[in-house]
Amino acid sequence: MYKQATQRTTEVLSMPSKWLGAYSDFITKNNSAVTQVESALRSLTYIIPGRYRESEIASESLHSGVQLLSLYHDSLLAKAVARLPGSPRHHPSPHNRYTSFWTQRSPTYKRVALLLQMVQYTELLWEMAAKRKGEKMRWRVIVLLEVVKAFCRLLLMRLTNSRPLLSPPLPQREVDPSSLEDSNASADGMDTPPSEQSVEMENWKMPRTGLSLPSLPDSSDISSYLLSKVLTADDIKPPKALLHRVSGKGEIAEVLHILRPVAYAIAMQHFRGDRKSWRPWLIGLSIEYGARQLAKKDFQERLAGGLRGLTGLEKEELKKRGWALGWWMMRGAFYENITKAWIHSVTRRLRNKPLLDIVGGVIEDYEFLWDQYYFPTATM
Repeated sequence: MYKQATQRTTEVLSMPSKWLGAYSDFITKNNSAVTQVESALRSLTYIIPGRYRESEIASESLHSGVQLLSLYHDSLLAKAVARLPGSPRHHPSPHNRYTSFWTQRSPTYKRVALLLQMVQYTELLWEMAAKRKGEKMRWRVIVLLEVVKAFCRLLLMRLTNSRPLLSPPLPQREVDPSSLEDSNASADGMDTPPSEQSVEMENWKMPRTGLSLPSLPDSSDISSYLLSKVLTADDIKPPKALLHRVSGKGEIAEVLHILRPVAYAIAMQHFRGDRKSWRPWLIGLSIEYGARQLAKKDFQERLAGGLRGLTGLEKEELKKRGWALGWWMMRGAFYENITKAWIHSVTRRLRNKPLLDIVGGVIEDYEFLWDQYYFPTATM
């Protein structure tokens, strides 16, 4: 009886791991279909942001759930690709090379970056829930979330030896569906598809060594084939060399960039009774713009060639932060005093016009979020 009870207990405890294993296999074998379903659900949540205002938490819960599920799928697919025999079929982007290096080297980096992503995916949901308990509770939750995110970013900066942060801090999905499908087909004992058989037959075997030369690409695809074989300077650099370490003014600039959301949220909390006050807006914009200019000045003084000495990944991140400055038109006093009136005039012009009326309706739905909540216009 004791042995039977022990066996049953072991079977019950092992069931969750079996379910997770089966789910992992399903995601790996149906990567293309899963990605399409995720995209469809994500598009659906983008279309109905403020359409059902009485059930806004339900719609935002769906959006957050899809984002978190996609994050879990990313980890499953990354593990599946890492188990593939032979070399990868594509060159990972500099962003993925860098973030993959740190996630593999430092388990702490991976956990902190994962926590940061999860907070970013659920922050609007937390704000919606807190708002139901009053404005004071809402702003407490906003400041708390910004403090948590800033702490995570400072810790990531410390773990990467004072290197600037990337957004997002985790590798993005760059999985070739055919590579996983081919590996699953071979693992299941399925025959090689005819197209691949014909390619293998075209390979010429050298008589003396017995080695095979790879087949030539299709004549219509030669340009992309050659470009895929070209290595840039960033491709041969070690992953951690894709971002320069910062020190002095550069480190101060990065810390200011990280702390800007906290300072802006605290200022907004203090002046929440006066939504048209320019002081929080000026404080936040000044810190972000000042940090950007200080970082650029540090690069010009410290790197050989100035800004031209930046790596491709650094230029990409600097460009992202430059575009993020545009979101200040949708925040605080600028939105209340200027942007809101302009949006109202645009939506009025689009009413009762074929097709354009749909665009106006979507803008009005998003306007509800921009007007009522803090996080829809947050960029960090």
